[in-house]
Amino acid sequence: MPGNTQQRSATTQRGSTTQRSRAKENRRQALLSAAASLFALHGFNRVSLEDLGAAAGVSGPAVYRHFPGKQAVLADLLVTVSQELLDGGRRVVADNADPLAALRGLVEFQVDFALGKPDVIRVQDRDFSSLSEQDQEAVRILQRSYVEVWVDVLARLHPATEGSELRMRAHATFGLINSTPHSVRSHGRKVAAGTARPLLESMALAALLVDATSHERPRTA
Repeated sequence: MPGNTQQRSATTQRGSTTQRSRAKENRRQALLSAAASLFALHGFNRVSLEDLGAAAGVSGPAVYRHFPGKQAVLADLLVTVSQELLDGGRRVVADNADPLAALRGLVEFQVDFALGKPDVIRVQDRDFSSLSEQDQEAVRILQRSYVEVWVDVLARLHPATEGSELRMRAHATFGLINSTPHSVRSHGRKVAAGTARPLLESMALAALLVDATSHERPRTA
């Protein structure tokens, strides 16, 4: 019947379009993964589009089907991961009404990120300045918002503490968690995630929960 034939044809076309879209997204993700590894290893300026394409299994010119240039690859990598951190942090807080449970969840979430994406952290630290000013600002806005997710939770646990100190605690915790997996790997000694994870989580929570006033040095006369 004509109607059924047209319907089957439309369904087939939609299926083909979905498969092509999925394949395109998979290639894009492969390029971003290759970019994280190569930028972390060699630095943004020493990696070419041809290098990225070869690492992802496509030709150099084919990269342009997904990104207008190498700087766009870097921007997509860092903006996307900043958005993922913000979205993930907000989900953790939404799922945990108790502030201590929320803080534990945020720490676990950040440790997962640090252990799972050390290359992205290194690229952020070293090649952030290679982004355009517009993309730098986009990353900063997302990361500031992520910090405020932590600050809001910390404020419920330390209601008498100023926001500036709470932000300092959050930033210090990011430094602890984010730098450790990279420093261990860069010195050629790998620590299993099962060992690193509980250590990082316990150290981070201790820093976030400590009562600063109870550790003040006694004043001398």
